[in-house]
Amino acid sequence: MQETELRKSDLPVIPGKRYFTIGEVSDLCQVKSHVLRYWEQEFSQLKPVRRGNRRYYRRQDVLLIRQIRSLLYDKRFTIDGARNHLKGEVQKLDASQYKQLIRQTIAELEDVVDALDGIPSS
Repeated sequence: MQETELRKSDLPVIPGKRYFTIGEVSDLCQVKSHVLRYWEQEFSQLKPVRRGNRRYYRRQDVLLIRQIRSLLYDKRFTIDGARNHLKGEVQKLDASQYKQLIRQTIAELEDVVDALDGIPSS
């Protein structure tokens, strides 16, 4: 399957971590690392935390990257069009983002249940 044929629903659930490396974000968003670095230059809202030469993306960065990816690949916006779209709107969650957050929350809760099942009862 080509990168442009992937839809938001095909993207993996975002794990319950605080920070993600560029490689992890690349896998989560199905976008190559060099594209992520380019988007950092083009979209002022995208500012990963930098420690030394390494980038660490937060959950909101991953959601923003998925939104940018959807605008560019699914809705066929130009870079300028996507930039203007993001600047012009207060970043509101659309239905697909709510679904992603719900799937993510369910996955995190399942991890908690699994962890609790492994604890012997006293």
